[in-house]
Amino acid sequence: MSLTEFNPCVVIPCYNHGETIAEVLERLSPFGLSVFIIDDGSDAPARARLDSLRDERVTLIRLPRNQGKGAAVMRGLQSAAAAGFTHALQVDADGQHQIEDCPRLLAEAKAHPDCLISGQPLYDDSVPKSRLYGRYVTHFWVWIETLSLSIKDSMCGFRVYPLPATLALATRHPLGQRMDFDTEVMVRLYWAGTPSRFIATRVIYPQNGLSHFDALRDNLRISWMHTRLFFGMLPRIPALLKKRRGAHWAGVEERRGLAGMKFMLWIYRLAGRRVFTLFLWPVTGFYWLSGGEQRQASRQWLKTIQQHAAAQQIALPGRLNSFRHFLRFGDAMIEKIASWRGDLRWGKEIDFAPGAEALLQAPGGRLILASHLGDIEACRALAQQVSGLVINALVFTDNAQRFRQVMDEIAPEASEHVIPVSSIGPDTAILLKQKLDAGEWVAIVGDRTAVNRQRGGVRRVCWSNFLGRPAPFPQGPFVLAAALRCPVLLMFAIRQQGKLRLHCEHFADPLLLPRASREQALQETVDRYASRLAAHAYLAPLDWFNFFDFWQLPDQSRTENKE
Repeated sequence: MSLTEFNPCVVIPCYNHGETIAEVLERLSPFGLSVFIIDDGSDAPARARLDSLRDERVTLIRLPRNQGKGAAVMRGLQSAAAAGFTHALQVDADGQHQIEDCPRLLAEAKAHPDCLISGQPLYDDSVPKSRLYGRYVTHFWVWIETLSLSIKDSMCGFRVYPLPATLALATRHPLGQRMDFDTEVMVRLYWAGTPSRFIATRVIYPQNGLSHFDALRDNLRISWMHTRLFFGMLPRIPALLKKRRGAHWAGVEERRGLAGMKFMLWIYRLAGRRVFTLFLWPVTGFYWLSGGEQRQASRQWLKTIQQHAAAQQIALPGRLNSFRHFLRFGDAMIEKIASWRGDLRWGKEIDFAPGAEALLQAPGGRLILASHLGDIEACRALAQQVSGLVINALVFTDNAQRFRQVMDEIAPEASEHVIPVSSIGPDTAILLKQKLDAGEWVAIVGDRTAVNRQRGGVRRVCWSNFLGRPAPFPQGPFVLAAALRCPVLLMFAIRQQGKLRLHCEHFADPLLLPRASREQALQETVDRYASRLAAHAYLAPLDWFNFFDFWQLPDQSRTENKE
């Protein structure tokens, strides 16, 4: 469809909204759009009010009886197409939508005429909590049904339909007639090749607003709809996964997952770990099915550690497969937040490995060499709860923005001691030295190389034997530890025998890198760290949260980069 053919109108489903529809039309009037009002069997006073609103730009269509929002919208779309319009802007009649955002949605529809354009609600305090949490449930079911995160909100009734694609879909498949319509039409359009695009818009729930949402009947309809869509998704899995191949994770906004994490934490706190785990399974299933590269990396990790453990005659715990690996990662995400909120109990859900408690109670500043094995955030939270110890987390700015946003909204105390840095230099060392002198601790991971290359276009790494294969480890954390001249510890929080167990052990006091033998000393230090990392990985292989090829640097040959 060419841009010159773009010809939009407005469709408003209306059922007993005689008190609010006039204001909605008044707010629409500056845009000069033709309007189709679908009276879905309103009572006599509302019908009289609607009759008074007819004019040259307002077409009133009456349904003989109440058939539901979905049926009213479809009748409006059919009438709009018959009148020669190419797109229809759906607006609710109750005044909850930010009508002034119509030009933004229409501009997006004109730029992308083959897409469904939808508002992405920004709610204020007027939104009922039950409705808000209900939307979270629908969000993750839609992500499963589409095997995609691209649908950010499927329930907002403020949207622009491309009429040819929508009506063609309706002729092939009957759609929900009531409150299940908005979500079903969006999912089925996605399946048929019509993607959705989203525009953030404010949504309010008027104090005396009229809602026709029936908590029992409409929730049952929505549940049945998700059941139909889930089983409809299964034979489409190959096509949906193929559809995702061109997408890049960087195209997903930073806020992805925040609403879901808040909802999952609410489930955890309300109903406990068992019910939480029931919700975690379908969410994990979605990520496992859609994350091809991560799934391959998981399988590579498990194969490597199983082969090396067998060669060393080391028995690994439990059943090991990539789905359980993903499941453990999802559990750890909520466990991280629950740790900060004090929801995990000592003795029952958390305990110390031998010697760890004594090291945590030692006075003076320490530097922790942590990793992505287990959960360093749980370590920080638990240490503060048990002994009042402050552990500052050094986080590269590539990852700090989303991390701090999540923690600010869910566990604000967690972000108070996050130190974002773009690189490790003299300024960083001075800041950390001040923290250590004040008796605080500093944690930095030693198992992940920087996303961005350093000076001269190279990554400064040491290659060390890890589970029988050479793997790249960043030099920066170990050079920093030596420069700070403080005691250095290793710390891991890993799940063993149903508990989160905190491991802490001495590494150096201080870490020395003599100038005359700096290169050799640095290599020996990294080798020792890699050895201890492997030893703890044997204890909890599913707690390995590096979901990429750990033994390879991207776009760089395996040559050792010197300082």
